[in-house]
Amino acid sequence: MNYRHAFHAGNFADVFKHAILVGLLEALKSKQTPFCYFDTHAGAGRYDLRSEQARKTREYEAGVLRLLHATRLPTPLHIYLNLVRALNNGGQDLSIYPGSPLIASLLLREQDRAVLCEMQPEEAEKLKALFASDARVGVHQRDGYAALGALLPPKERRSLVLIDPPFEAQEDEFRAVESALTAALARWPTGTYSIWYPIKLRQQTARFQRWFVTKKIPKVLCAELLLHPDNSALRLNGCGMVIINPPWKFERTLEELLPVLRSHLAEGRFGQHRIEWLTTE
Repeated sequence: MNYRHAFHAGNFADVFKHAILVGLLEALKSKQTPFCYFDTHAGAGRYDLRSEQARKTREYEAGVLRLLHATRLPTPLHIYLNLVRALNNGGQDLSIYPGSPLIASLLLREQDRAVLCEMQPEEAEKLKALFASDARVGVHQRDGYAALGALLPPKERRSLVLIDPPFEAQEDEFRAVESALTAALARWPTGTYSIWYPIKLRQQTARFQRWFVTKKIPKVLCAELLLHPDNSALRLNGCGMVIINPPWKFERTLEELLPVLRSHLAEGRFGQHRIEWLTTE
């Protein structure tokens, strides 16, 4: 794999993904019983926005920076931005952007636990160093897809699995996600699974969404944010999140969150969002 998230940290797709992640974690925390956060493609955990990679693309300027001065935000977005500010000493001049593992660790309670998987040696070493003193977090340098079949179900009887692959090969990655989910759901059908995906061509994402219907996987909620029409394979037009077994009434959280994200992140006149149950009970 050649993908390095440092080039894209803090972009609109990260804002979308991390705001939803915060909403899911906060919903799980509404109960006292512990849960396990499982990240299949954890990355380095935190990113330097002043690095050569980040400065080369400056994608965060059209992402997280657009939200920093916003007011009257939905609760998950407010919490997310406060976490980002706290990592930057409360300032508006960002130099650090948290990846999903760091965001999750900042929200986990003492009784909760995190399992982080990362294949790339350099990224895995950074991840291990970041969480070396956190006993709640286990870092595994291994294939996250394979780990789902090996490490589920968790000892906790509740879990949130984030599947956020690089999607270097579009069609192949969708099929890999489907294969991994088949194995994971066979072992742990009641866990909450959130799968992030890019939107370039609608026929690719439509096929992926039909898979959940064809396989009769119950309780699948889908959220999408589009900044451009979904008719070009040459750019990231938007992104989506499929959530299996979402927390109770989580669609209401998305209904508050997505219009705000669209209004702040849209480029020009085009901007769309969609929330749909792919399957129910």
